[in-house]
Amino acid sequence: MSTRLPKLVAFDLDYTLWDLWIDTHVTGPLHRNKDTLNEVLDKYNESVSFYNHVPQILHRLRAAGVTIAAASRTSAPTSARSALTLLLVPPMEGSEDEPMKAMDFFDQLEIYPGSKLTHFKTQQKLCRKMSSN
Repeated sequence: MSTRLPKLVAFDLDYTLWDLWIDTHVTGPLHRNKDTLNEVLDKYNESVSFYNHVPQILHRLRAAGVTIAAASRTSAPTSARSALTLLLVPPMEGSEDEPMKAMDFFDQLEIYPGSKLTHFKTQQKLCRKMSSN
């Protein structure tokens, strides 16, 4: 990765981190089968998982000290948060670390219906607050 990284990276969830719309393709409650990595299942056992490169990207941003945010204007914030809580991210290749909950990678969560402008304004305020401390 480049040595010049932004202070904050904000990810949408739907069709950015996973290949579905959490509010139309998933029916709660969500669950994980034991210690399955990078997959949770909905009520009908439909799979929710990150795209293949997402775990490595999250690990590298975290290691570089970049603030990681989620900005999703979903009408199913409970399902989105549940997916992030239940998804286990595998460790970096060659690492002996334990898998981590996806939620633990995110410093800021703006997951609710409404405008992305509201999400980004809130994240900008939080980022300014963090950098002034």
